[in-house]
This record gives sequence, structure tokens and C-alpha cells, in this order.
Amino acid sequence: MFALTPQTQKKLRRFRQIKRGYYSFLILVGLSALLACGELLINSRALVVSYQGELYFPTYGDFHPGTDFGLDYDYETNYRDLQARFDEADEGNWVLLPLVPYNPYENNAAGGVFRPQPPSAASQHYLGTDTTSRDILARLFYGTRIALLFALGFTLSVYLIGIAIGCAMGYFGGVFDLVLQRVIEIWSNVPFLYMVIIIFSVIPSTVAVPTRIGILLLVMVLFSWTGMTYYMRTETYKEKARDYVAAARIIGASNTRIIFRHIMPNVLSTLITFMPFTVVAAISAITALDFLGFGLPVPTPSLGELLKQGTANLRTAPWIVISAFGTLVALLTLVTFIGEAIRESFDPKTFSVYR
Repeated sequence: MFALTPQTQKKLRRFRQIKRGYYSFLILVGLSALLACGELLINSRALVVSYQGELYFPTYGDFHPGTDFGLDYDYETNYRDLQARFDEADEGNWVLLPLVPYNPYENNAAGGVFRPQPPSAASQHYLGTDTTSRDILARLFYGTRIALLFALGFTLSVYLIGIAIGCAMGYFGGVFDLVLQRVIEIWSNVPFLYMVIIIFSVIPSTVAVPTRIGILLLVMVLFSWTGMTYYMRTETYKEKARDYVAAARIIGASNTRIIFRHIMPNVLSTLITFMPFTVVAAISAITALDFLGFGLPVPTPSLGELLKQGTANLRTAPWIVISAFGTLVALLTLVTFIGEAIRESFDPKTFSVYR
């Protein structure tokens, strides 16, 4: 059975005592739960459709053309229009829509003119629309989910590469360590932004959106893993000189066992401490790249793309930049507060008493 060590339990109690970080963690967990089931809250597809005594679940179910509900077209049903038709006919059919009945890609232009509309509860555009009449709340919601998933994938990839190379450098040392240090120094001097511009300028527009997102993640990871190696190299080099490592060697433990069963648990505090700040760096980087036009491919919802729209239409549509900037600040603040609390709770100098 999995059980936490007394030291880990003590650190977790310290974390709970830091209210700002602990409550930020709870808020972020709740926000992540909402984002995970976002289609139930913000989506142009209906949650439930009752038609002629049968129930349909379009959100997570099959594609339903308009002909399935007595309409005269064979493309996907406009469920907002279908709800209005059912209410007008009053034949016992009904449609249950999400709280925000728009998806992040849908152009809902009033009067057929694509232009930003201010927030309106009557039209259910609670934060207004952007320059192409897409719902801002929907794009913020799904853009935040993509940013968090991207940051999570980025953090895991950077940690995997950084830990593996850093531990190897610190544990084996010698020529292996010197050669890899020179390689890392050379690789760190390659300009990241120029490489992103060059790579995305040669990728054809016909490449699928998930593939382009994967390429962007790969490029960011390739130019971001070097920083973690220095921390892991230093910690591993320090732990390698401890007596427990020498004792493990004497009893015949292999290098793999020493690294993963003895050294890694003792450098865990360093890994956990830097993790929230790595997430902040990933969110900031993807937002900045989106703002410059070299991030997530169009029309993927993103915070950076909304910030770019907002700054270009600051006087005519200030609600765009206010919504995007407020969301970004709130998200980064939550993660930063969590990171500060983790760093304080896992810092041995803060809570240690020397006799």
C-alpha cells in the first residue's frame, strides 16, 4: 500500500498552513475540473434533445444533421435555432443547451456583419465577441484549457529530459560530464525565437492543427530542457558524496538502483519546487508566441491571440483585452502563489532547527 513518509507528511502540513498557496491550489484544481468537462458548460451542441419521445445526447454523442429533427438541411444542427423552433411549435419537444451555447470557433454575427459586440446577457455573449464575432468567453475557456494542457506536457517533457541528463552528468562525472556541459553551452546559444520563426515558416498550412501543436511543443522542449540539467547535476553531485551512496555501492547496488531508489528521492524537493514556475514559464511563452503570431495555429483559441486582438482594438473593443489580460493575470497569479507555497514548505532552511 502506498504511504507517505513522515517527512513528506510534515511538508504537506506546512503547505496547508500557507493559506494563500493552499487556497490557490484548491481554486486551480476546481478550475481544472471545470475545464475538463468544458463541453457541458460552453458548447454550441445541445446537452440533451427530446424529439418525438426519443432522447439524443449530441455533446458527447454522434453527429446529428438537421434532418434528424425534422429540419430541411443535412449539415449539423443549429441547436439554438432548434430550441427556438421547438418552443414556438410547443409540441412537447425540447432542447437543453449549455450555459454558454457557443463554441470557440463559431462566428455569430448580428446582422451578418463580422465585428466585435460588447458583453450582452440577452444574446448570452457574457464577455462580448471578438473581431470575427466569436464568443470571447468560449475562446478564453478553451484557450485556458489548451494552455494548461500545453504547460503540463511541456513541464513533463522538460523534467524527463532534464532529470535524465542532469542525473547522469552529476553521477558519472568525468569526461562525460565535461563533454555534455560543452554541448549544453553550445545548444543554449541557439536563438529560440528565430528557430520557431524558421520552422513555422516552412511548415505548410495543410498540416493538421494537432500536428502543428505537437511540433510547437517539441521545439519549445528542445530549447528549454537545459536549465533543469544544471539543477539536477548539482543536486546529484552533492548527494553522490553522501555516506548512504557509498554504503549502497558496498552492498552491491547497481547504478540504476542508486540513482532511482536513493538519490532521486533526496532531490525530490528541488523538482517539486521548480515545477509551478516551469508551468508559469510555459504559459507565458505560449502566450507570447501566440501574440507574435508564431504560436498555436489559427483558429485555435488562445490567450495570446485574444491579447493581440485586444491591443489592436483597444479603443473600439476594450472588453477583449480586459477579458484576456484578466484571465492571464489570474491564472499566472494562482500558479505563482502555489509555487511560492511549495518552495517555502519544502525549504529545509525555513523549518529546520539546528542544535
